[in-house]
Amino acid sequence: MKTQQLSRTGTEVSSVVLGLMRIDALDDDAVRDLVSTALDAGVTMLDHADVYGGDHLCERRFGDAVRLTPEQREKVQLVSKVGIRDGSFDFSTEHILRSVDESLAALRTDHLDVLLLHRPDALVEPEEVAAAFDQLEAAGKVRHFGVSNHTPLQQDLLRTAVRQPLVVNQVQLSITHAPLVATGVASNMRDLDQSVHRDGGMLDHARIHGTTLQAWSPFQGGFFTGTFIGDRENYADLNDVLDELAQTHGVTPTGIATAWITRHPADIQVVLGSTKAQRVLEVAAGSDVRLSRPEWYRLFTAAGYLVP
Repeated sequence: MKTQQLSRTGTEVSSVVLGLMRIDALDDDAVRDLVSTALDAGVTMLDHADVYGGDHLCERRFGDAVRLTPEQREKVQLVSKVGIRDGSFDFSTEHILRSVDESLAALRTDHLDVLLLHRPDALVEPEEVAAAFDQLEAAGKVRHFGVSNHTPLQQDLLRTAVRQPLVVNQVQLSITHAPLVATGVASNMRDLDQSVHRDGGMLDHARIHGTTLQAWSPFQGGFFTGTFIGDRENYADLNDVLDELAQTHGVTPTGIATAWITRHPADIQVVLGSTKAQRVLEVAAGSDVRLSRPEWYRLFTAAGYLVP
């Protein structure tokens, strides 16, 4: 599997991240099979959040089912997210510290490799976040910090107080949900919706600051509207190209959809949320495919985006 550096940390990570938000319904054997398949395929990063399954449930399912050996733990990066509460967001020092302690207990580990602020808190006080990050780092409970679904200015606001680098921003990205890519392609074109900046230049900002973007819902057609792969009613042209390129490169259409993301020079990681071991293997194989520029743009335009 393709590997890359996590931001500017010097840590080598897999280009595919296994997201574990849906394992609450799996039995222990199924959880172990999913994780072992991912590890054997070269996945090194495992993604969690305190709210997955509700009240750390998915983290506990992982901790109960998967007992990483010390050698495995050293090679794996555990990620978790904090900040979403029932009907609100909370970036207070107290909540961040308490939630991280609960995550560590649930995951049966003494540290997180990366902690992300899950969704922007409108009431954020950067000094509160900074205090939490400083305490977690000093205690050795968190090695790296980042955000999820944050705009460039929201990250810059945090940086007014937070001294640790924000090494990750986890964002929704797929071939058909790619405004952070598509806007720049059609920049400065009047009356074209694609040219409207809605994220403040998130992609370019990440590259300038060395922030690793992680793409969640990499196969979603829109915002939780279902996968575009195999959906010929809504994405016939795109699926024609996916099928053709899959045959050319000897992978599945899922692998090609993965390759479209990993081809970008920003070194974007793909967060796979599937509970199917076979899907993990398809995505892992796709990460090794390097699409040509014409192939990448064919997929882009087949998804409905304009190349002026």
